[in-house]
Amino acid sequence: MLHLQPKNLPRLMESVSMLAVIVILISYFIIELQSVPHVPILLAVLIMITYGFVRKFSFKHLQEGMVQGAQSGMGAVLIFFLIGILISSWMASGTIPALMDVSFALAGGSWFLAIVFTITAITGVALGSSFTTSATLGVAFLGVAQSMDASLAMTAGAIVSGAFFGDKMSPLSDTTNLASTVVKVDLFEHIKNMTWTTVPAFIISFILFAALSPQKQVESENLNTIHQALNDSGLIHWSSWIPVLVLLAMTVTKQPAFVALAVSSITATLIAGVRGVLPWGELWSTWFAGYSASTNNEMVNEMLSRGGIESMLFTISLVIIALALGGLLFVTGVIPAVLFHVQRLLQSVRTITLSTAFTAIGINVFIGEQYLSILLTGEAYQDVYDRAKLARKNLSRTLEDAGTVINPLVPWSVCGVFLADVLGVAVIDYLPFAFFCLLSPILTIIYGLTGKTITKQA
Repeated sequence: MLHLQPKNLPRLMESVSMLAVIVILISYFIIELQSVPHVPILLAVLIMITYGFVRKFSFKHLQEGMVQGAQSGMGAVLIFFLIGILISSWMASGTIPALMDVSFALAGGSWFLAIVFTITAITGVALGSSFTTSATLGVAFLGVAQSMDASLAMTAGAIVSGAFFGDKMSPLSDTTNLASTVVKVDLFEHIKNMTWTTVPAFIISFILFAALSPQKQVESENLNTIHQALNDSGLIHWSSWIPVLVLLAMTVTKQPAFVALAVSSITATLIAGVRGVLPWGELWSTWFAGYSASTNNEMVNEMLSRGGIESMLFTISLVIIALALGGLLFVTGVIPAVLFHVQRLLQSVRTITLSTAFTAIGINVFIGEQYLSILLTGEAYQDVYDRAKLARKNLSRTLEDAGTVINPLVPWSVCGVFLADVLGVAVIDYLPFAFFCLLSPILTIIYGLTGKTITKQA
């Protein structure tokens, strides 16, 4: 968006003051009033339009800034539509239930916390949603922890760590798609590059959870009931694995994410139709409204009833409004003025990576919204990476390492409030044990300081 900056930039203190007003406004609405982020962001848009009028900008010019800002996220919007379709079609074809079934089959042994972390990570990748994983499997595992007299704080830490591993690494995740799209990096190239920080963070977290696990066998009638309900649903079939293989094949052959998700969705829908899971009319309707499960287990129904374009409209509307705000911040010169004064400090890999990471973390802490953390940081720094001849996939990785996984560690953030309510464990209690979320930004900062795994532009 830096091409939107005006010829005459405002003074630094003026720009900082405007940013402070917006941060305070959004923080107050989200933290104090517990409002959805759309409302304060829209109010911030109105404030920036007023500021633009004061600086003698025409509404036409401001509107062009909003439109161009929103246009920069249209690639992500289209991907979000397909993510909703993919989830509903994978539910109907039994693909996601089959992945869950494998996860439950792995639940055994004495490494309880490590098992919880691993299963929620696998399920998180399959669902692409940390919220759904935490609200379903997370609640089930906390029930197991209570029956074993295991630490609820540690168990919640394992659940959050696994759920956000999936949120970070799943091609179905909206944050993963958002981070790659905002900085114009191929989705699967972005995921591949994240393994440099994600794999070590996963391994270290697994070891820590294994060491902290109570030394007793995992036995739970609750988990066995869910496992049985999945098998009794009639959704799981050998053909359920075909959509996964199709997606993997498309990934290996480096097809665009849009094409890969579309082909896999169509394949899953045809499989569900041929197997007679739903009548063809209802089956195609799930592309918009999502799949609705009907088993004898209420928790399984909640786990499997999701997806569809409709489920993505919250995220899509937020992305459009936030990017419109970003466009205004650039077209009025507020962000370019700040960047102009700090760009002399952002010449090395070390300073650029540190600045990116702390900006993403700061937005999470002060505003409490992971989407804004990714959107605003990504838009502000992509040209900085270009000038330093650094590949943009370094930026998209840092956005996730210091943006996506930090939000659940902030008590007043959207994720923090949701998780504390659903899991019944305060953020401050599980925070020390959310090892994966803590390690990801540390590793990305270490790589930035040492220059390891940092890729130059081709």
